[in-house]
Amino acid sequence: MFEELTEKFEKFVRNLRGQGKLTEANVRDTMRQVRRIMLEADVSLSAAKAFVKSTTEKSLGSEVLTSITPGQLLVKIIHDELVAFLGGQAEPIRFGKSPSSILIVGLNGTGKTTTTAKLALKLKRQGRKPLMVAADTRRPAAIDQLVTLGKQLDIPVFISDVVDPIKIAEASREHARSNSLDCLIIDTAGRMHVNDELMDELVRLQKAVKPPETLLVVDGMTGQDAVRSAKTFTERLDLTGLILTKLDGDARGGAALSIRWVTGKPIKFVGVGEKPADLDTFHPDRMAGRILGMGDIVSLVEKAQASVDAEKAAKFASKLAKQELTLEDFREQLTQLKNMGPLDSLLAMIPGLSGAMKGMQFDESELTGVTAIIDSMTVDERRTPRIIDGSRRRRIALGSGRSIQEINRLLNQFDQMNKMMKQMGKRGGKMPFKLPGIPGMSG
Repeated sequence: MFEELTEKFEKFVRNLRGQGKLTEANVRDTMRQVRRIMLEADVSLSAAKAFVKSTTEKSLGSEVLTSITPGQLLVKIIHDELVAFLGGQAEPIRFGKSPSSILIVGLNGTGKTTTTAKLALKLKRQGRKPLMVAADTRRPAAIDQLVTLGKQLDIPVFISDVVDPIKIAEASREHARSNSLDCLIIDTAGRMHVNDELMDELVRLQKAVKPPETLLVVDGMTGQDAVRSAKTFTERLDLTGLILTKLDGDARGGAALSIRWVTGKPIKFVGVGEKPADLDTFHPDRMAGRILGMGDIVSLVEKAQASVDAEKAAKFASKLAKQELTLEDFREQLTQLKNMGPLDSLLAMIPGLSGAMKGMQFDESELTGVTAIIDSMTVDERRTPRIIDGSRRRRIALGSGRSIQEINRLLNQFDQMNKMMKQMGKRGGKMPFKLPGIPGMSG
């Protein structure tokens, strides 16, 4: 996400921090560079102009030009303006009288149905009792998809034989009341493009349901097309927020920077992967830090807290302290790492790593391969890897479908990790040398 934008801003920020003295001339030159970076990242011209104008006005203040570290202060001003530009603060979901309704709208192909399930899962984990409503009667596959996702996530789905989405919504409300469900997430019909028939149907549905939240799902990979369609939806519907999907595949990120400015509506969530849990609350301050190459440790910690079993983590820490790690522990940590989301997204949250990772390639399937190797071992082999001789390696290779070379690499990495832990114990916890390679990462 924002790979191109972050790369250019990181280089820009490094140069800016080195400025010993700022004048009005080089402040304006700096802002021209900012504008060029934003336009190259597919930020709309009007949004880029507005951002540069506001930042320039604050940067020309005497407190910046006379500051002891003017470059550092100018970076802070750019960061703060970027936060404001993205909305200032996270906007939580608003709930009305139970069962409260959330209307999900958007064009076909933006990921409405998948996002409906992701949002339902997120609310379920927050203690809500959601009901997903299949109101997209124009695309039967959407109903089947929602039912499948509902079974997978253990979240109820309301379906009906009628074709009128208003009647479906009304019936789903009664169903929710009778089953003690407190939240309706209504998946609506879309089109390949915005047209009057689509908008009229959604307007009627919104008036009938009167939802506290109407969220527009926008495909972040479509760039300025996403911005234009969002503007049209905003003009016809009383939108309360936006959900940007497929940001894990958008290197430029211009839509995210433009869409808040153009629509005036807050970005409430961002889709960062294909898994049901890959829907993150949008935090403007954290996103601004990531764009400027400052990382996002807070989000990384939150992902860890949501994905990692606390009891297992405590046991792992205890074994780590006693230097008693086994391949079973290694497998458990890989599983929890996979549950946190795409590896490249996680590492990009660590300050300074986004630039260092340039050129690296991540193959998530390699993590699955490592797990398969460990699963093909006996209990004794997992707990005492040194007993794995040539014949055992051939058996493990046959059982896991991996090569003997891959098994050798895993055992070597595990051996390096154990040696490192022992040296850290002798040094009082200090890192003696570089970490061994992470499975799935090359470069």
